[in-house]
Amino acid sequence: MASGTGLIYDQEMMNYKLLWDDPECAIEVPERLSASYERLLHYDLVKRCVQLPIREASEEEITLVHSNDYLEVVKSTQTMNEEELKKTSQKYIAAYFHQNSYRCAKLSLGGTLRLVDAVMSGEVRNGMALIRPPGHHSQRAESNGFCIFNNVAVAAEYAKKRYNLQRILIVDWDVHHGQGIQFIFEDDPSVLYFSWHRYEHKTFWPNLRESDYDAVGTGKGTGFTINLPWNKTGMRNADYVAAFFHVLLPLAFEFDPELVLVSSGYDSGVGDPEGRMCATPECFSHLTHLLMHLASGKLCVVLEGGYHLRSLAESVAMTVRTLLGDQLPILSGEMVPCHSALESMQNVRAAQTPYWKCLSHEGTKPVSDPSTMHQPTDDHAGAQQEFLDAAAVNDFLETHMKQILHPSPPVRTAAVVSEAHALVLPESMQVEKRAAAQEEIHHYSSCFHSELFQDENFICSLGKMLTLLKELVNKQIANGIMLSSDASLSAAIALQHVRSLGLPRVLYIAVGNLDTKPVVDNDGKTLLLDICSDLPAGYTNSKYQVSLKWNEGPGESSSFVYVLLRFILPLAYSYQPHFIIVAAGRNRTIGMKDMCLLTSMLQGLAQGRVVVILSEMETKLAEAVVSCLAGCSTAKEFGPYRSPSQESVCYLLEEINSLQKEWNMLQACEDSYEYVV
Repeated sequence: MASGTGLIYDQEMMNYKLLWDDPECAIEVPERLSASYERLLHYDLVKRCVQLPIREASEEEITLVHSNDYLEVVKSTQTMNEEELKKTSQKYIAAYFHQNSYRCAKLSLGGTLRLVDAVMSGEVRNGMALIRPPGHHSQRAESNGFCIFNNVAVAAEYAKKRYNLQRILIVDWDVHHGQGIQFIFEDDPSVLYFSWHRYEHKTFWPNLRESDYDAVGTGKGTGFTINLPWNKTGMRNADYVAAFFHVLLPLAFEFDPELVLVSSGYDSGVGDPEGRMCATPECFSHLTHLLMHLASGKLCVVLEGGYHLRSLAESVAMTVRTLLGDQLPILSGEMVPCHSALESMQNVRAAQTPYWKCLSHEGTKPVSDPSTMHQPTDDHAGAQQEFLDAAAVNDFLETHMKQILHPSPPVRTAAVVSEAHALVLPESMQVEKRAAAQEEIHHYSSCFHSELFQDENFICSLGKMLTLLKELVNKQIANGIMLSSDASLSAAIALQHVRSLGLPRVLYIAVGNLDTKPVVDNDGKTLLLDICSDLPAGYTNSKYQVSLKWNEGPGESSSFVYVLLRFILPLAYSYQPHFIIVAAGRNRTIGMKDMCLLTSMLQGLAQGRVVVILSEMETKLAEAVVSCLAGCSTAKEFGPYRSPSQESVCYLLEEINSLQKEWNMLQACEDSYEYVV
């Protein structure tokens, strides 16, 4: 299995700049690159990456996308004087050339292709290209928006030809619409292009009708362009993550890409003068983590925009941390998507419904009269105004990053397992040897009356589990697993013990039938999610006790990813737990691959503090889950996927409707669902 994170960087790409007065282009400065790289050095991330040597792109590679005539124009800028460079630049929109532009553009593109080669060949698992100039606006025959060659578009064509790829996902989280990529692939079903961007009903650059939600591609490519237009500024972490859960990821998993390319513009982050959005740097950690579950983990992140240097640099660093496998910080801010974001998501889902099975039963209808047509003010105007002053943003980020960043635990994963049920464990895995004090064990024997407290093996495992939980809470270990002779009893004790250690919010997920049910109060300190085959008669969900019936059992392919994206993860992100317990009992209706996907995706929450408790008879499942906890698994081990049945979708949407006012991240649209029956 490929390992390591590749990094592309060369300071030569700083050797061009704007030579004349042009306020529109003045924000694209060489320091964008140096500030990002220096922040990686500051966090000691560079030495942890595989530093890949850069190369120039060849003319043959450039013309995979661009015309020969345009290539000749760019080449000719090498010998132009300043006046000639200015005249050539003015032929295009928001573009500028320098005598070194051609050389730097070839390095920028060549670096992107070098990263693709490293990921596709298995030299590294994933990587980031810190490059300049950016690319996603450039079109076949013109420079546009500071972009000369379309790095990501050429990379997609290159990967298709060199590696015979049939499905490539491009995720463009830059705040501007990457119209260059869209126009290049709008009739191509082998490339699924997703872009969110400031639009504001066509009043924001590039001011194109083709940037709206109903631009879905043409010809054979219809349905393979996904535009999510933001009609207000001030979008926050909740808006971005909700867009991934309810728009991008369901379609991406159905598409099943072989490679993911990210047009990674950080002008969608807090403090950027272009974006005027409020997403904090750790948001990009969470977006990256979610994308790592696609395409067997083959993920290439390619720098685009970003014009507040500190915000850009911190966001780049958070992205690289995640690619390296570090634990994610808890996502800051209230997990409530704004009204305008919900309207935009609803419109996109309605426009895409005819083309995707995962949307076919939901019956989403477009918003005919968006609120932003009549209310031009921002939902988050106060917070947005605070982040328009560059110095204030620097001060905010200085404090914010210290609050969210913590040293990684010295041990990634630990296990409680008896010698009789030894697992095949990674070398780095710690097997818990120390047991808790007898007083603690006696306390739980008086709380839970069970004959198992007479069993020495159970007592021994329980003592080790209590030690493991304390080490997890104290951040000595990142995550863990326990094999128990009674998983339900052990999990109930684990929940009570973790709560006694003072954590504010614990998420408890029960999968299958568990005989010992934990006691959950309505104080918000525990959220219990029970994934079961049947609900008790007369059962109704409450805010902190939620049962979800899921009967689409495991098979060659699974539809569980649908319920994971549309229900479990939005519920969990709404709750924002500090600790997660996953317990599996009898008669599970989700299979081994689904358990692994659940475990892997949940590690984006609670700073990765997840403990999984299984029956000691489930050694194969335990070995697979250990691989996920230790960061050794790849996305290819989770699929393939299929769409759920109409009956399952209708049931799930009823549950979403009943709970979305309590847990706002469940909302995928502004109105209640009128699903197809």
